Amino acid sequence: MKDTPGSLSSHRAQLRLEGPGNGNVARAPQRSGRNCALLKPDVAELGAVSDLILFDVAGVTSRTTYPEDNVVTGMTEGSPTVATVLLPVERPRVDAAGSGCFSVVHRETISDAVRIVRERPVDAVLVSVHRCAPEQVETLGHLVREFPGIPTVALVSQHDPSATEMLLRLGASGVRQVVDVTSPTGWSRLRQIVGQPATRAVARIQGPILEALADAPADARLFVEALIRLAPDTPTVTNLAQRLYVRPSTLMSRFARARLPSPKNYLAAIRLLHAAYLFETAGLSVADVSYRLEYSSPQSFGRHLRAMLGLTALEFRRRFPFPVALARFVELMVDPYIHIWRGFHPVAAGSWDGTPSSSPMLVR
Repeated sequence: MKDTPGSLSSHRAQLRLEGPGNGNVARAPQRSGRNCALLKPDVAELGAVSDLILFDVAGVTSRTTYPEDNVVTGMTEGSPTVATVLLPVERPRVDAAGSGCFSVVHRETISDAVRIVRERPVDAVLVSVHRCAPEQVETLGHLVREFPGIPTVALVSQHDPSATEMLLRLGASGVRQVVDVTSPTGWSRLRQIVGQPATRAVARIQGPILEALADAPADARLFVEALIRLAPDTPTVTNLAQRLYVRPSTLMSRFARARLPSPKNYLAAIRLLHAAYLFETAGLSVADVSYRLEYSSPQSFGRHLRAMLGLTALEFRRRFPFPVALARFVELMVDPYIHIWRGFHPVAAGSWDGTPSSSPMLVR
């Protein structure tokens, strides 16, 4: 029998990139607030989807959030996270500056800050020149070299000879940005430097995919945007459906009726795109990437890769650099189904359910 784009045999032939979903990951922790509410019927589904386009970083409970962490959460959804090593007197001032702009994770030493960078998504590191000890400068230099995409910023809150000497040491270690908060514009400059949303990975993944889906309905494109943003900490379709306010069975049924790969396959493949992006950072190990993507262990991540691609984590890192993985995803999971996506409504009751769309509010 001739294969069709939606047939089981054609899916198996697609280098198994979309493969089975991850059944070996730990269940995501229960979330508070509206996400713990009972699943709502179709008539209310679309109302929450646009809210998910801003990734709820501040609301995500991470496996690397330790009780001893001193975390001050920014007020805006999707706010960047900044790891700091500051004097006790500087901490409340930075907390106040970050209110509504960025979230702060205070640590005692540079080594502690490095651990945070390895184990959770961090968008900047802020180090007080008055707190950084000379013996810690080398460790800070390793951080700058291993994570060039994460800006390391030196903070000056008072002027003295030791601060000047430490600035010279930090400059020699690779630190290129300094914020002097003794000046009237210092705090606003700090907000500008570290207060940009953490969307580098999401933007790089979304670009080619949304370009290929340019003719898809607005609600379908918003679904894909939300899927890409939520994928790093959403290991199962059940979790995804809950966060989209749609029943899991309804979501899976819509994809099956449309003869698309299952949402389980799309979620698993996009999580691998996030893994490929993280593997671009030389300073992240397989274990670091595993925990950032909410796998229960590096072994669980390895089993998932073997099930999907027949590769070990190190082989995946070598054979699928991020640009290759992204191009492969578009080639196998998007391009063959363009004609379906042009009329597909994944989270709205629409043509695939045989009923008119329940809510046009998402079309802007």
